[in-house]
Amino acid sequence: MTPSNGKSTAAERLKSGAAWDDFCETVRSAGHIVDEFEGNITELDRSEWYRFLTRLLRNGFERYMENCEPDRPRLRDAPWRQSINFQSPDQDHLLAEFVDGSYAYRIQGNRGTLPYFVIAAWSAKQPDDLAARDWAKRGVSGLQEFDPATLTTTGFLPSEAIEFDADGNFEIIVSQTQPTGTNNWLPITSDCVGILVRTLYHDRANTVAPSMRIVRLDDVPPRPIAAEEVSAGLAKAGQLVLAYVELVRSWWQENLSKRSNSLRFSRALYLSNGGVPDRHHGFGAWEKNADEALVLHFTPGPCEYWIFQLCNVWQENLDCYEEGQGYTTKSRARYERDGSVFVVIADADPQVGGVWLDAYGHDHGGMSLRLIKAEGGPPRVALYRLPLNTLRSVGLSGLPTEQAIMSGEMTD
Repeated sequence: MTPSNGKSTAAERLKSGAAWDDFCETVRSAGHIVDEFEGNITELDRSEWYRFLTRLLRNGFERYMENCEPDRPRLRDAPWRQSINFQSPDQDHLLAEFVDGSYAYRIQGNRGTLPYFVIAAWSAKQPDDLAARDWAKRGVSGLQEFDPATLTTTGFLPSEAIEFDADGNFEIIVSQTQPTGTNNWLPITSDCVGILVRTLYHDRANTVAPSMRIVRLDDVPPRPIAAEEVSAGLAKAGQLVLAYVELVRSWWQENLSKRSNSLRFSRALYLSNGGVPDRHHGFGAWEKNADEALVLHFTPGPCEYWIFQLCNVWQENLDCYEEGQGYTTKSRARYERDGSVFVVIADADPQVGGVWLDAYGHDHGGMSLRLIKAEGGPPRVALYRLPLNTLRSVGLSGLPTEQAIMSGEMTD
C-alpha cells in the first residue's frame, strides 16, 4: 500500500499535470524504440509497430484506469486484437487487476461447456510509491524497478483441480491463507498485482462460454476514484507500453532473430511472462522471400491441446487470423498416417497437402508452438526453406531431408 505521504505526492502530481506529462513522455520515448530496428524491418513491420503502440495504450488504459479499483474488482477480457506474447486465438484472457495482495476475494461462476481453464496469480516489479515519482526520464532502465509486463506466476489453479456441482457451478476463494472447509483456493502473495483466467476453446463456435464474477470478501462498497489512483493508473499504463515494446525489442534483437527458422522451448522464458507450468511453449523466428516456402514437420505427442502460430515481429497474431488463417491447432490440423503434421508457410497455397498458412504479406516474424498438458517433452521440428515452385514440383514426400533445419530442443 502507498504510504500517506506518497499518496499526497501522487495526488499533487496529478493536480499539477506532472503525472500526465510523465505518462506522455514515457509513451513518446517508447514509440521511438522502433528506430533501433532501422534497416532490419519492412514498411509493413513499421506500420504494424505504430498500430501495436495504440493497442498497448488501449490495454494499459483498460487494465489500469478502468479495471484497477481496489474496492470494486472485476474480471474483464483483454482488449480486442491485443495479442502480445503470441496469444492464442483459442484462448480468452480474463484479467482482474489488484493494487496489492491485501484483500481476499471470491470468484463465482459456471464453466459452461468449456473443456479447460486455468487461473493464475501474478506478482510484478511495482514499487509502493510508483505514483509519486517520474519515470520517463529513466527510460528503459526504470524497468529494473517498475515493470508491469514481466510477470511472475506465484500460484495457479487448473480446472481439473476445481470442485464443480452437477450444473458446472463453482466458487473459488482467492487469498493469502487457505480458508477451512474448501479445496477451491487460489493462493496469492502480499505483492500480488492481479489474476488471470486463461479459458481454452477447442471448438469455440460449439462451446458455451463460462461466466465468472469476482468480489471482495469484506463487501466494501464502491467509492469515487481518488487523485492518487489516477496518478498510479497513468504511471502503470505508460510503463506498460514501455515494458512491452522493450520486451519485443529484446526478444527479437537478442534472441529470436539470431536463430531464424528454428524453434526453442524454454520454460524459464515462458514463465517470465506470466505463464503457467502446465504446458510447453516454444518460440522462434521465421524468414523467407516472397517466392519461397517454409515447411515444418513435427509429431505432436498426446496433449490436451496444441497450436502452431505465425506472428509478426511484434509477437502479434496476423490480420488473417480472423479468416482462420495464420495458425493451426490440434483439432484443425491435417495429420499424416504416422500422426505427424506438415505446416506449409507461403504467400500462396502450393496445393501439396499438409496445412497451408498464409504469410499475409510478411517475409519474417515470430512463431510459436504451444502444447498444453502434454505427456512427455515437446516434439522435435524439422524445417525446410525452398523455392515455392520447387515445393510444387517435389511435394512433401520429396523434401530434401539432408537440408532440414532441426530444432525444438528444450533449453531448461
